[in-house]
Amino acid sequence: MVQTQTTPITLETFLKLPETKPASEYINGKIIQKPMRQGKHSTIQGELTPAINTILKTQKIARAFPELRCTFGSRSIIPDIAVFTWNHIPRDEKGQIANTFLLAPDWTIEILSPDQNQTKVIKNILHCLKHGTQMGWLIDPDELTIFVYRSQQEPQIFDEVNQVITVPDFAQDLTLTVQDILTWLLD
Repeated sequence: MVQTQTTPITLETFLKLPETKPASEYINGKIIQKPMRQGKHSTIQGELTPAINTILKTQKIARAFPELRCTFGSRSIIPDIAVFTWNHIPRDEKGQIANTFLLAPDWTIEILSPDQNQTKVIKNILHCLKHGTQMGWLIDPDELTIFVYRSQQEPQIFDEVNQVITVPDFAQDLTLTVQDILTWLLD
């Protein structure tokens, strides 16, 4: 069951709290616990992250991070997959990937879970777009549909097996179809 806290708290207070399982997000002064991932969600996330990294990380173009906390614009959210272009990945003083990401991902990917409110997920995608994210995907495994969001543009809908899904400009070397995602669910 997804837990929602109703008494407003500050972002600073939220960030000092211990992590929960499943993870919680901070949205509009409230703590909202994400639903527990289930089979389809977990399968797509587990296959899509390395599919992106195989193409983009090896070329040092971008890197996909599963379940990474991103804090920006008075929210602290955890996209199912957050993709950052190489030069946007926060680094610490040793040049290693930082633990804290205080910026919006360049590409946010959400995979709808059965108990998840689609409106809340879309609001997170739109929040990302408002703060510099180039593209947001919402994958609905039960409908085998991918919605692609860009700032100030009408969403695109991909629900035919042979359709090549639109990716951000920096990810043009990555080609995925609706069939690819369907195949992951059948394997």
